[in-house]
Amino acid sequence: MVHRFAVSLVLLAGLSLPMLGQDSEQHDKNLDIKSPVGNLHVGADADAKKIGLPLYPGARLKKGDDNNNNQANLSLLTESFGMKLVVANYVSSASPDKIIDFYRGKLKRYGKVLECRSDKHGGDVDVHDDKDSNQGKALKCDDNSGPVTELKVGTEDDQHIVSVEPSGTNGETKFALVYVRTRGKSGDI
Repeated sequence: MVHRFAVSLVLLAGLSLPMLGQDSEQHDKNLDIKSPVGNLHVGADADAKKIGLPLYPGARLKKGDDNNNNQANLSLLTESFGMKLVVANYVSSASPDKIIDFYRGKLKRYGKVLECRSDKHGGDVDVHDDKDSNQGKALKCDDNSGPVTELKVGTEDDQHIVSVEPSGTNGETKFALVYVRTRGKSGDI
């Protein structure tokens, strides 16, 4: 019950993220709520460095539609649950293969790199109690077919993901950098 409430709160806060960037004065502001129950952070203050990876040389943040940001930094910390999600979307004139090779090498510092294929960017984030902890549980490829390459490293509760789409009609390659960390009652975020 607490977990469902916590995930709902993070999703609700995520829906408010586009409102944070609607005018230039509000563009760089974050939503931070601290209470005796827990702390919540919602912001567009995400970049490669906060994800723990270097930025591919020459890449730039992808511009969103209708002034929406293509980066998000969400965290929710309570006594019984913790979640951190940092996402940043980029574009580059480099080929997908060059970007994949670059990040394959950079991700090795976090462990064995798993290469998967999918139809779109993304992945599932499961939330578990300590008794059902995924700490140390290996990542796996869900479908492993499609044009998008996903490089994953870590465990189900602490993972780095790089998702690379094939070049579009304009010759630019889109890629997303993602960091996800979850915990039950114990552990740091």
